Amino acid sequence: MNTLWWRLILVELRKMVDTRAGAWLLGVIGLSTAAIVTVVVIFVESAEQTFGTFFVMAVLPVAFLLPVLGVLLVTTEWSQRTALTTFALVPVRHRVLAAKLIAAVVASVASVVTSLAAAAAGTAIAAAAGTGASTDRWRIEAALIGYAVLFQVINVVMGVAFGMLLLNTPVAIVLLLLLPTVWTVLGSLIERLRDVAQWLDLTLTTEPLLTADVTAGQWARLATSVAVWVLVPLIAGMLRIQRRDIA
Repeated sequence: MNTLWWRLILVELRKMVDTRAGAWLLGVIGLSTAAIVTVVVIFVESAEQTFGTFFVMAVLPVAFLLPVLGVLLVTTEWSQRTALTTFALVPVRHRVLAAKLIAAVVASVASVVTSLAAAAAGTAIAAAAGTGASTDRWRIEAALIGYAVLFQVINVVMGVAFGMLLLNTPVAIVLLLLLPTVWTVLGSLIERLRDVAQWLDLTLTTEPLLTADVTAGQWARLATSVAVWVLVPLIAGMLRIQRRDIA
């Protein structure tokens, strides 16, 4: 990458944290992760207080809230009327959109590193208190870490995709959180939808990524649901921004 690309990516990363909403959201994510780790230390059985358990539990609140940051990364350009300045400075719009996607991926990887740090802290506290697992306390599968990165990338890029498609912060956040939940509920309640839900319910298809073993069938179902929930909105959103009259 040339200097322009790195500069664009750094600018987009800075946009995630230099707004009040972004800063508050990151603070809530940090507090939620700390609270989850504390709950595991206090209430989970000693035999289950391993580094892997702490890590999976630390990933969950981040996976729920970090996609909102992906939405804000896009929609704040329009709600705060900075899109005109952004695309005036960088007229080639796909470069800005690509930089936002790369920034979202970087944030996803950073969130997994943070979850690892929180898990390590929880494991150390449990060990010091004498409540942690006595054997293999620090054991964790390398594949689980890689799958967790993919899990977070899917969630955050989905937030970016919804933001690009809708360009409205409240609507994008509500639909991002509501639509997958409604689909999960319908898939569990309506028998005719259960087979379809196995392929199109992103909540179900991403669950195996929180384990260290994913089968070929699970990969196929994951790819199908990602295509529907992430790739289609992302492509449609990028086309919309490319053609939208900013003025």
